[in-house]
Amino acid sequence: MTADGDRTTPTATPGAASTPGAPVDLRTTLGAVEVARDVVRVAGPDAVTYLQGQLSQDVAGLAEGSSAWSFLLQPTGKVDAWLRVTRVGDDEVVLDVEGGHGPAVLARLRRFLLRTKADVDPLDLPCVALRGPGAEAAAAGAEARLRAPAGWPAVEGVDLLGVGAGAGEAPEGAVPASQAAYESLRIRSGVPAMGAELTEATIPAEAGRHVLDASVSFTKGCFTGQELVARIDSRGGNVPRLVRGVDLPSGTAPRPGAPVLVDGAEAGHLTSVAPRPGAGSVALAVLARRVAPPAPALVQVDGAPVEATVVDLPFET
Repeated sequence: MTADGDRTTPTATPGAASTPGAPVDLRTTLGAVEVARDVVRVAGPDAVTYLQGQLSQDVAGLAEGSSAWSFLLQPTGKVDAWLRVTRVGDDEVVLDVEGGHGPAVLARLRRFLLRTKADVDPLDLPCVALRGPGAEAAAAGAEARLRAPAGWPAVEGVDLLGVGAGAGEAPEGAVPASQAAYESLRIRSGVPAMGAELTEATIPAEAGRHVLDASVSFTKGCFTGQELVARIDSRGGNVPRLVRGVDLPSGTAPRPGAPVLVDGAEAGHLTSVAPRPGAGSVALAVLARRVAPPAPALVQVDGAPVEATVVDLPFET
């Protein structure tokens, strides 16, 4: 797929700094981007019951054809994966996660399958992400095995899983968009990425309230890792660090890992960076709870401080 004059890079690592340029703004323009998603199918008489005990989402409460986000947690309550759940039948569920993380999800779910009447298998389904005004209408007319709502704040979006041979073509009404445009929108929407904002050391509440609300059922009953999630929520959701936005309206783009200084002290590090509409860069960072947006900050870029602002998510820009 050509995008903004270049070929997209759907296998790009989440959190990597984007190439220079001025990608389309997917908040105002409907675009299509090939993205890497790993897909796992769980099917059998015990499929829903099994996932109900493994995932933070209320899988049993999902209507056929509907999707929702969920955490797959360690027994300690830390994140193994953040994925999307789609109920495709009474005894069949499809999970999709960012590219490269499917094998870990597959291994984790197979580990506890003893005496469970369900199969857990990978599926090879290419994915095209539609983002921007009119995404739902464009998705309805596109060829795909599954149409899953993106659920990103402040933007219309649908992911087409299992698109046909024309995966590299934008559906009618959408323009081909670049990976940089997709990353810029993801960051401004406050959507965390596996391997960047979300790691095996992450507690779900650190991802932000909107992610927690979209991904966790506090009423469905027990699931792996529930104890820590419920305890933190009952105490007001206070955690030592949180994913925040960092707006850099000008200057050279920093790299993920660059330190963020607030009030002269290091508060954390950038985890994802992408072009800012118009000029500059936008970023996500995992910062100490003491940093309350909006807050002036400095980001180290090639050894020199660059002025920035820590902002609430999603970005207003």
